[in-house]
Amino acid sequence: MFQPKSTEQQLRWLCACYFFFFSILGIMVPYLGVFFDSRGFDAQEIGLLLAILMATRIIAPNLWAIVADRTGMRSELIKIGAGAAAISYLTFFYDGSLTYLAISLAVYTFFWNAILAQLEVITLETLGDDTNRYGAIRSWGSIGYIVLVISGGFAIDHFGPQILPYIGMMLFIGMLVSALPLPSNRAVVDKTQKRKPLVFDRALIWFLISAMLLQMSAGPFYGFFVLYLKQAGYTEATAGIFVALGVMAEIVMFMYAPKLLGRFGVNLLLVVSIGLTAVRWLLLAYGVENIVYLSISQLLHAFTFGLTHAASIQFIHKHFDINRRSQGQALYASLSFGVGGAIGTWLCGIIWGDGSGAVSTWIFAAACAFLSMLAVFFIPKPKATVA
Repeated sequence: MFQPKSTEQQLRWLCACYFFFFSILGIMVPYLGVFFDSRGFDAQEIGLLLAILMATRIIAPNLWAIVADRTGMRSELIKIGAGAAAISYLTFFYDGSLTYLAISLAVYTFFWNAILAQLEVITLETLGDDTNRYGAIRSWGSIGYIVLVISGGFAIDHFGPQILPYIGMMLFIGMLVSALPLPSNRAVVDKTQKRKPLVFDRALIWFLISAMLLQMSAGPFYGFFVLYLKQAGYTEATAGIFVALGVMAEIVMFMYAPKLLGRFGVNLLLVVSIGLTAVRWLLLAYGVENIVYLSISQLLHAFTFGLTHAASIQFIHKHFDINRRSQGQALYASLSFGVGGAIGTWLCGIIWGDGSGAVSTWIFAAACAFLSMLAVFFIPKPKATVA
């Protein structure tokens, strides 16, 4: 297998990994609810299935991170995760019961969750002191998301929701092909030195509480946004364009995030971003039929995900030393996207009901975002950077 001969070549393969990883999310996140709806599941069942998908992030990333930090294997875990996830994804082609799909989701996402935390760590360690390039590299994931969310919407409009597994499988193969050239350079792990226990200090605790509440607020967006727009009279293709608008705003934000972080710091930017997220959900609750309000709400995705994610990744990278960084990224992913995302999606499925509670789900989301913003105020200002 071809091995990158330089840092720049490795970064190009990392860009490709981000592209395919988030391309898969671009077809799965907005349209998985539509796919389950086409197979006859109701809103509560869809909420449960999507909650299972996110709940696997509670345990799986931490198990993979322990392996990564103890063995130094990172690129190997990306390859194993991509390959095993692609194989287990084949189960989506069978029209099974609720229990069957729940097991299918749990298995494939268990392996899928081995990837992102290691990808983030490898990228930041490859960049070294040049971390200001992180946004440009990570933006390839946003580009992949845009491409698939738009093309996926048109494909579903034309062929129906059952095209989703076929598109997904092609992307899984692309992810695996992009991961294979990554060099198996294991991180140096000093096994003679006693590992310090993971310390949950005040800063980390309040950061994780805020991150969890923020992802709870995103529950209706990840699970029911396209269904919500369909209920308001939009097509899947139009919904895909609006989702893509948000991701394009996210890409622009990734470009400016390093400068903003350097000037204003993590805490202030989290407060501003999460506060605007609460505004965004209220715009969706009361202005979904107004194209201007809907467009503004999607442009605010630059803050909901773009700036908060960049700030959060930097917080974790600086808060943990090299022997704990995979575990730190996994902890962030499991408690925010895992616990927060699962609870938020599950509760939104219940609130949504037969569709009459759709507006209430966005009010619930805005309340969660407001509480998330309040939690940031309890995060103490950062001290000296951990080497």
